[in-house]
Amino acid sequence: MKELKIFAPATIANVSCGFDILGLCLDTIGDEMVIRKSNNKGVKIAKIDGQDVPLEAEKNVAGVAILALLQQLNADVGFEIEIYKKIKPGSGIGSSAASSAGAVFAVNKLLGDPFSTLELVGLAMQGEALASGTAHADNVAPALYGGCTMVTSYDPLHVVKIPAPEALYASVLHPQIEVKTADSRSVLKEYVPLKSLVTQMGNFGGLISGLYTQDYNLISRSLHDEIIEPYRSILIPAFDKVKERCLQEGALGSGISGSGPSIFALSEGEETAKKVAKGMAEVYKETQIDFDVHRSKINPIGVKILDIIE
Repeated sequence: MKELKIFAPATIANVSCGFDILGLCLDTIGDEMVIRKSNNKGVKIAKIDGQDVPLEAEKNVAGVAILALLQQLNADVGFEIEIYKKIKPGSGIGSSAASSAGAVFAVNKLLGDPFSTLELVGLAMQGEALASGTAHADNVAPALYGGCTMVTSYDPLHVVKIPAPEALYASVLHPQIEVKTADSRSVLKEYVPLKSLVTQMGNFGGLISGLYTQDYNLISRSLHDEIIEPYRSILIPAFDKVKERCLQEGALGSGISGSGPSIFALSEGEETAKKVAKGMAEVYKETQIDFDVHRSKINPIGVKILDIIE
């Protein structure tokens, strides 16, 4: 293979009670990337369409991730990248993760798959470190594995893929405001009360069990964040109203996607997800803030190959 065109999916991180641990992969929202082998050593970003992000490889999350891969492999090769950004940076649905994960996935394929999926997660985390100052995996892991993922350890890195229930759908409201990950982390408390931790652990265990057993009632009861959401929600206009409307329309639950400002809701079935998305939009029209609404089934495989040039 000389060139790949790929779909790099958006993701929902944290999934309420799984801060820096849980993530879900989306299927209808994402970037497209073209990555080709080059005669020149290193990484060149030839084109970025859709968003204003750096062309310099050392300042671009995709470039940094590929450079980390090449350094670890000690490969004397080069690559050229085109990025067609459809996920806005700062949206809370994994913009930097899509670029980082898509880049290392494609380069790994072009080099004959020298790295495992888990190793690719570790490499893509270098792009996340550039974007937010923290090398977290709860976006890049679902982007590469697909479905729902749980990061059980960071040192050493370990990821468990959890198959999402067949009828699980996500509705996502993206207000056209930017909440930087670094800012959203700055509002968090360093310590939490023991009672809150115990509640959070119960919700986390319930959510994992509900996903494995496809118990939608248990998923619904467990989609509650006791620790992070109370602080981050103040950065998102009309958050409580949107969350209340999601429940009224039949959602299993809702919360902040990643660090925000996007708000996600999970539903059983596409029809309910449609009603939830419509309800989200009706609430946000009252704020006079521009917004996008997305609806997606859970993507079971992660990054997808769209075209191959031999």
